[in-house]
Amino acid sequence: MGFGLGGLVGYLLAQQAWAIRQIVGGSVERALRSQADPASAGCTSSSRACPATIETEAYVRSHTVVDGIERIVYLPRDRRFDTPIVMQHGMWHGAWCWELWQELFAEWGWETHAHSLPGHAGSPAQRPVARCTLDYYLGFLSAEVARLQPRPSAKDAIPMARRPVLLGHSMGGALVQWYLKHVADDLPAVVLVAPWVSHSLVKDGLFRLACYDPVGVLLMALSWDASPMKRRGKGSAVRFLVGPRAAVPLEELQPRLGPESALVLYQHNPPFWYPPEQVETPMLWVAGGEDPLLAERAERRSAAHYGADYVVAAGARHNVMMEQNYRETAEVIHRWLVERGIG
Repeated sequence: MGFGLGGLVGYLLAQQAWAIRQIVGGSVERALRSQADPASAGCTSSSRACPATIETEAYVRSHTVVDGIERIVYLPRDRRFDTPIVMQHGMWHGAWCWELWQELFAEWGWETHAHSLPGHAGSPAQRPVARCTLDYYLGFLSAEVARLQPRPSAKDAIPMARRPVLLGHSMGGALVQWYLKHVADDLPAVVLVAPWVSHSLVKDGLFRLACYDPVGVLLMALSWDASPMKRRGKGSAVRFLVGPRAAVPLEELQPRLGPESALVLYQHNPPFWYPPEQVETPMLWVAGGEDPLLAERAERRSAAHYGADYVVAAGARHNVMMEQNYRETAEVIHRWLVERGIG
């Protein structure tokens, strides 16, 4: 009995040491440099067309996988705004999670670009999921933003594009914070939707997650793969994503969720992460009023740290963009962008 317990403790300590080595061995600068050169992305297929170009009276929707990155783009028929919006998904999700909002924003005249990180949805994995870190993911987000900035000499730049608005959900909201600190703090605006908190996910989220799904957290700690938390079953952590009246019910959402690294949860904490003390980019922080993972008071405190405008999606759990009031929340974001003079 004692030997078994000692072996388990030893294994967990070894896993902790491995995780710290993976994070410390990473480099934001190296990740950004590697993604600045598409040839270094590690994907051998240059382009794969997906069976999805959809045209409606309101928009044209394209779905492609190019250089290993899946992209879903909505171009409005009646363009009212020149500034595009880049949408960054969170853990387990992919570009598909923005569908409801992309349709709405296209109807309102916005061009939106959603992409899937490697190993998510239609983007093939480029390294084992257990070794994926936030700085690794940041390189891909930075590359997506760079594609939309005016760079006439870049072969993959979008013609006549402007610097985009960044919109991130959950882990994607953490990546937006990392972008502002490590890449550039000069975007027209950023919108954080039920994002990870500003200072420490362990302090303001991981303990609540452990209480919500202790079995999933234990399995995650043994493998450094966060996939067990999306398993089917009554005790699975995915219950925190949507409520019983969601526009996308859990029964429809859960089968679409993919694998995810646990290192990212570990990394958004001191001493690996400290938020910038001051942010110049206008920021809107949208919290889920009934989010079981990220307490509203912690979200409010984080928004205050950045001096962000703050709103609460009443009754919404973590996947605010899929809840029953997804349209009302999208309208709040739309009006905020217009009021900021973003055109």
